[in-house]
Amino acid sequence: MPYFDKNMKLQPLSLITLILLLISCKSDHLNIIGSFPLSLTEVSAAEKTPFSTLIWVIEDSRNKNTLFGVNESGEVVKELHITNAVNNDWEDLTSDSFGNIYIGDFGNNKKKQKTYTIYKVKKPNKNTHNTTAEKITFQLPDKMKPENFEAFFIYNHHFYIFNKANKKGKMFKVLNEIGGQEAELVTEFNLKGKKNKITSADISEDGKTIILLNNDKLWKISNFKKDDFFNGTIESIDFNHLTQKEGVCFKDKQTVYITDERIGFIGGQIYTLNIE
Repeated sequence: MPYFDKNMKLQPLSLITLILLLISCKSDHLNIIGSFPLSLTEVSAAEKTPFSTLIWVIEDSRNKNTLFGVNESGEVVKELHITNAVNNDWEDLTSDSFGNIYIGDFGNNKKKQKTYTIYKVKKPNKNTHNTTAEKITFQLPDKMKPENFEAFFIYNHHFYIFNKANKKGKMFKVLNEIGGQEAELVTEFNLKGKKNKITSADISEDGKTIILLNNDKLWKISNFKKDDFFNGTIESIDFNHLTQKEGVCFKDKQTVYITDERIGFIGGQIYTLNIE
């Protein structure tokens, strides 16, 4: 594939350049609206809270125990350091109707961890730089093997938490109360396709639509009764776009934000997606 240089001479594209162009090609559905600074390479979640225009993001394991508030362009407007938290493996964010934000420290790639932590940060705002969080811890039911989690949301005063698995998925619920809790296995489920690892999740403000994120697709779930989500209507939206997508949240009823990690020159961006 040739291109013209600045002197209008025809030049061949290098193989590396061609590969990068193909990998980062525009998706049929995703629209790039912003890029994160180079200091944020492993953005693992995104969340919008009531009463704030910011998109809150975190980085995963081995990074700072910090909430970052960014605008739609990806610029960091706010850094909020959680002084009593440890970033073992922060994987997802969710929020409640009061504007409190919750950090899911439940990544468990080696499946050795038996106790998981959710940090509750009360109404993060632009005026403070340090804060302490309240803690919810949970364990799985007796005799259940440890799981690796990367996605959750709040529904009816419970956290609904999804394991990360290609084949058989599991969904647990945990009471949203400070202190130690025991998770309840709600259901096991199978999503169509070979690569179905769920990396982030969210529920709409009216509680009627759920979105589940994967690297190459998004599932939209609607028309469910109570928490029988997987017997609702499940639609798959393919991206035709190959990056490590780790964060998703609703912007409004029709639109979601999606974020991906930066690997080399690829990723590190904020996208919008119309789900209607």
